[in-house]
Amino acid sequence: MVQKPQRTILERVSGYAEEAAAYLRRRRTTREPFARVSYPGGRSAAYPPETEAGRQLFLAASRLIELAG
Repeated sequence: MVQKPQRTILERVSGYAEEAAAYLRRRRTTREPFARVSYPGGRSAAYPPETEAGRQLFLAASRLIELAG
C-alpha cells in the first residue's frame, strides 16, 4: 500500500517540531542570567548576578520593570 503524501509531510513537520522543542528545553536548563552593558565605542561587558556590579544592575532593572508595569 502506498503511503499518502500528506502523512510524509506531517511526519517531517512533527519531527522538526520535536527537535525544536528539545533544543529549547536544553537551552533553558543551561541558560544563566547576566546583565550586559554596552559602552560607547562598541565595547560591551557581561556581569553575572554573583558580582556586586551584577547585583546592582539586576536591582536597577527590576525597579525599571516595576515602573513600566
